[in-house]
Amino acid sequence: MLRAKPITKILGTYFLLSAIALAMLFPLLWLIGTSFKSPTENIFSFPPQLFPSQPTLENFRTVWQTYPFAIYLGNSAIVAILTVGLNLLFCSLAAYPLARLNFRGRELIFALVVATIMIPFQIVMIPLYILAVNLGLRNTYLGIIFPNLASAFGIFLLRQAFQGVPKELEEAARMDGCFELGIWWHVMIPAIRPALVTLAIFVFIGSWSDFLWPLIVLDRPEYYTLPLGVANLAGTFSLDWRIIAAGSVISIAPVLILFLFVQRYIIPTDVGSGVKG
Repeated sequence: MLRAKPITKILGTYFLLSAIALAMLFPLLWLIGTSFKSPTENIFSFPPQLFPSQPTLENFRTVWQTYPFAIYLGNSAIVAILTVGLNLLFCSLAAYPLARLNFRGRELIFALVVATIMIPFQIVMIPLYILAVNLGLRNTYLGIIFPNLASAFGIFLLRQAFQGVPKELEEAARMDGCFELGIWWHVMIPAIRPALVTLAIFVFIGSWSDFLWPLIVLDRPEYYTLPLGVANLAGTFSLDWRIIAAGSVISIAPVLILFLFVQRYIIPTDVGSGVKG
C-alpha cells in the first residue's frame, strides 16, 4: 500500500499528459484524414471520423495540377535554408563577443538586444518594407530573408551557450597562436553544436511557416512560398475543404519530417556534449 500512491500518481500524470497530447494532435490528425477523403465522405460528421473509409490521392493530384506547388516548395526550401545559414552565421558572430570578450558597454548592448524581443513585428513592418523597396529587394529571395538575417532570440541563445564553454579551451587556443576569429570558428562553434542545431530548427520552422512578410514583399507568383500558395488554394477551393487540407498537408509535411529526425538534437542546456572528442 505504501508503493501504491506513487504508482497511482505516476499513472495519473501519464494519463493527463496523454490526454493533453491527444487533444493537441487531434486537429493535425483531422487535417491529414480529411486530405485523403473522397467527395462522397462527410468531413463534418459527428462524432468526427479521423480516418477515411475510402482513402484517395485525388485531392493531392488536384492540388498539384491546379497550382505550381513544386515551385512553391522549391521557393520555401531555398528561403528556409538560406535563412537558417545566415541566421546562424550572424547570430554566432554577434553572440561570441557578447559572451567571451570584455569591452565597455557589453552588458548594456546585450540588454538592448534582448529588449527588442518585446517589439512586435507589426511595429517595424512598414519601415522594413520601405527599406526593402529602397534596396530593390521586392520580389527577391533576399527580400524574403531580409528581416530574419539575425534575431535577438538567436543571439541570446548562442550567448548563453558560449558562456558555458570552458575557458581552458579558449586559453589553449590562444597559446597556440589562434586569433579571435579562429577561436570562434575552430573552438567555439564545435563546442556549441547542440545550441546551433536547436536554433536552426526554430529558425527553419519560423521561416517555412512565415506568411505575413512574404505576402507584403512579394507580388510575383513565381516567388511565392508555400503559405502563400495554400492561401491562394483556399481562395480557389473555398468550399472544398478536402483540397485545402491536401495543400496544407503538403505545406507542413517537410516540417514534421524534419522535426522527427532532429528532435533528439534539441538540447537546451547541454553544451558540454559539443566539447567531446
